[in-house]
Parts: sequence; C-alpha cells; structure tokens
Amino acid sequence: MLSEDKVSHLSHVIRNEVTRNPAVKVIGGDERILKEIKRVLAVELAQETEIDRKIRARLASYSRGIVEGSTEWEVLYRKTFEEETRKHGK
Repeated sequence: MLSEDKVSHLSHVIRNEVTRNPAVKVIGGDERILKEIKRVLAVELAQETEIDRKIRARLASYSRGIVEGSTEWEVLYRKTFEEETRKHGK
C-alpha cells in the first residue's frame, strides 16, 4: 500500500503530465482533478491489494508448501498475478 504522501505525489505527477498533453482538454480546477486522480488510484490500489490477498491464499493452500520468497513462489505468484489481473480486465 502507498502512503498518503506517495499518492499525493503521484496524483500531482499524473496531473502535470495530463495537463501538458495538448490532445487532452481538462475540465475543472486543480482540486477536482487531483481528487479524481486520487480516487482512481485508491480504487486501483484496493483491487491490487485484494488480488494479492487472493494469490497469497491460493499459494498457501498448495499441499507441498511453497516457501514464500523462493524462486518457485515468485514464479507462481507472478503467473497467478497476471491471470488475476486479466480476469479483472487490466
């Protein structure tokens, strides 16, 4: 999970990049834009946290006991993470 400072920093970076793009028409003031960016980031982070929780539970349920941090665990985690994110349309 990201701290509030990091979310704030990211929202400012995103806002700056979006408003620099001449193809983008921004409607609303800075406060509104930043609030919406933070909302979207919060939703995405919550989904990622939930996916992480599901993956860890799935890997912990394997009968042969895969050690977290091992190469095998990392490969299975990455593969399962990709599958779960595809399911969520990302």
